[in-house]
Amino acid sequence: MANPFQFLQQTRAEVAKVVWPTRREVLVTTAMVFAMAVIFAIFFFGVDFLIRTTLDWVLNYFG
Repeated sequence: MANPFQFLQQTRAEVAKVVWPTRREVLVTTAMVFAMAVIFAIFFFGVDFLIRTTLDWVLNYFG
């Protein structure tokens, strides 16, 4: 088992290798996530509306 000092040195060395995203990359990917969430919300709203309307029609027609 390595001593804590070596562990901290190795941890700092590994963190130094990380390529951090730029501010622009973070903003673009965040905007893409929000856009996809809105698109999926609209899609599932439409599917839910279609299923609900069809089910209401079937129950009223046969019920």
